[in-house]
Amino acid sequence: MRIVGTGTRVLNFLVDTLIVFAIAFTAFKIRQWYVVYYRAQFISFAWFFFSALFVYYFLMEFLLGRTVGKLLTYSKVVGNNGKKAGVLQIFIRSLARITVIDMFFIPFLEKPLHDYVSKTEVVEV
Repeated sequence: MRIVGTGTRVLNFLVDTLIVFAIAFTAFKIRQWYVVYYRAQFISFAWFFFSALFVYYFLMEFLLGRTVGKLLTYSKVVGNNGKKAGVLQIFIRSLARITVIDMFFIPFLEKPLHDYVSKTEVVEV
């Protein structure tokens, strides 16, 4: 089990964030149409972005064990024991991602907060 480096993780983050942004922006624009033409209640873009972030990571990592960014870099999510991460681990991992302070734990824990609290690792395939 070879843990991926920080550069690979940054590339994964950039690719996945672009995808999540595209999903959230599309959903937001569709909702805006209803706001303008049907006077539906306005919802901030942040709700769309963080909802898309949670759903994207949860579904991709639960169903495939990896996201599009991880597919491109030949890496995947596993539990600390090296086996496939469980649904609870993926849920906790996805939930911890939506905190703003997630990435600031790297200097202290040598991994992001979502890896630490969910007891998972990102490894090379």
